[in-house]
Amino acid sequence: MAYPNLGNMQGSMYGTTTTPEISPDVQKWFQAVDRDGSGQISSGELRSALANGQGGYFSDTACKLMIGMFDKEKIGTINFEEFQALFKYVNSWLTVFKQFDHDSSGSIQEHELLAAFTQMGYRFSPDFFKYVIQKSDFNRTGSITVDQFIVLCVQIQKFTEAFRARDTLQSGEITIAFEDFLLVALSCSV
Repeated sequence: MAYPNLGNMQGSMYGTTTTPEISPDVQKWFQAVDRDGSGQISSGELRSALANGQGGYFSDTACKLMIGMFDKEKIGTINFEEFQALFKYVNSWLTVFKQFDHDSSGSIQEHELLAAFTQMGYRFSPDFFKYVIQKSDFNRTGSITVDQFIVLCVQIQKFTEAFRARDTLQSGEITIAFEDFLLVALSCSV
């Protein structure tokens, strides 16, 4: 079974030992976001710097999830190298999002979300996308914003990785004990 790989969106962040080239633009942005000058960025600092395309900011959930993905030391903040990887990651997702936001509304509807995930290699049912939109659409607009899109993609990526690790035969099916299921569910959520 070939699994779709949302991880390609973040390049080779996991398991990488090479030091990425330092971007002066990203370094300037890091310094602007690091309001307390600690050399670390918290989810709150990140939130104040990220706009969601609809005149608002990314949600606390999205920022905590992204910090958690890139925080190698698991201290709740990211340093410059981690921030640079996050910056690349967010820009990759923004590119995907904009590609499927056909009307440039700053949000994507169910059919656009389905097209995005299909292009990424996922084959989910229309009912799945209806559920996802209902669960994510806090304003009842029938669409999701870019930060909701990123949260969804990160969660699906985490669940895919957890599933893949347990699918030793690569058959697309697993048998899982209840406690292991809970561990997966809790480790894949914010």
